[in-house]
Amino acid sequence: MRAVAIVDGEHYPPVVADAIAELPYDVVAAVLVGGIEKLRGGAHYGVPVHAELEDALARFAPEVVVDLSDEPVLGPVDRLALASRVLAHGLPYVGADFRLDPPTFAPFELPSIAVIGTGKRVGKTAVTGHLARLASAERRLVVVAMGRGGPREPETILVPPTVEALVELSRAGRHAASDHLETAALTGVATIGCRRCGGGLAGDVFVSNVEAGARAAVALEPELVVFDGSGAAIPPVDVRKRLLVVGGTQSPAVAAGYLNTYRLLIADLVVVTMAEAEAPWEAVREAARAVVRPGVEVVATVLRPRPLRDLRGRRVAYFCTAPPSAHAVLAAHLEERHGLSVAHVSGSLADRETLRRELEAIDAEAFLVELKAAAVDVVAETGQARGVEVVLAANDVVALPGEPDLDGMLLDMARILP
Repeated sequence: MRAVAIVDGEHYPPVVADAIAELPYDVVAAVLVGGIEKLRGGAHYGVPVHAELEDALARFAPEVVVDLSDEPVLGPVDRLALASRVLAHGLPYVGADFRLDPPTFAPFELPSIAVIGTGKRVGKTAVTGHLARLASAERRLVVVAMGRGGPREPETILVPPTVEALVELSRAGRHAASDHLETAALTGVATIGCRRCGGGLAGDVFVSNVEAGARAAVALEPELVVFDGSGAAIPPVDVRKRLLVVGGTQSPAVAAGYLNTYRLLIADLVVVTMAEAEAPWEAVREAARAVVRPGVEVVATVLRPRPLRDLRGRRVAYFCTAPPSAHAVLAAHLEERHGLSVAHVSGSLADRETLRRELEAIDAEAFLVELKAAAVDVVAETGQARGVEVVLAANDVVALPGEPDLDGMLLDMARILP
């Protein structure tokens, strides 16, 4: 295999040259990434030496990048940043005791967008739903959703499920808050549910049935297919565009570092969600902007709940996964924008025991609930038992004042696909 070697000046050049000669690769060039301690003028490694990785990759078209460097020139943070750049070129990155391979993507012939994330609960499915609602007004669209609780065989949902239907699924042992059911219920768009297990550092999956889901999508003859990722796992399909969702509450070092750097490098648009006053979203946005390719926009947004049914004037309990610091803002939005009287906000959908204790003390005319985690098997079941109306809530993705026109960019992304 043709290889480019990563070398540093902390190694004595003749040692590196001998190592290159011993490698089981055809090393065609080296990239000097720093260090001067062992360098005495021009260093000779037996192959051409370049200062820029991208220059060497473009000129020599290697099949693998081999790292012969070490501390202190490339510490863990810098090494993963370099690995991300290599993976973004679709190449393996190999070191003395590691190998990182880029995720593998199956060919897909239709216009397509993947919505991926830097972790769980960053609002990725909300962004998928927002994109689907916008684009479906202009193009025949199908969403293929990949989840950790998805069905064994790809499941096509053409009719939006009701709360009652979701309860029946839950009673039958199904994960009734799976992402594809959420998307179908909240957008009304044809949705295909898939599953995956395992997630690699760069987003690859061990097992999934997404390729079968992609074939099912093709059979529906859409004009555009949106693939919804799962946590930080990337749908294993070769799409035309990728939209990355970054949580504004994440540590900037995590959101833009490690192999999230790779995710940023393959993104065509970045949406920072949950850009609330108490979150480090500005630092997250700047960290993302420092990584993305030239011309890729990074847009700061907030998520705001929207009842799917008019509850104006009703006394409502709202159930979500938002942290307590956001509850007052969400309650104010529901009261001011949608005319609700909010009796309680719970962020405990992912904690069933806490959620059950909260429900014991809640007095409300209706339950408004995000379709996440225990929304069906606990909240909807409790509502039905008490005769309390249960209404699903979508999350609108709202760009902050002064930010680029997110909706316009999403529509442009959907329109320009051939």
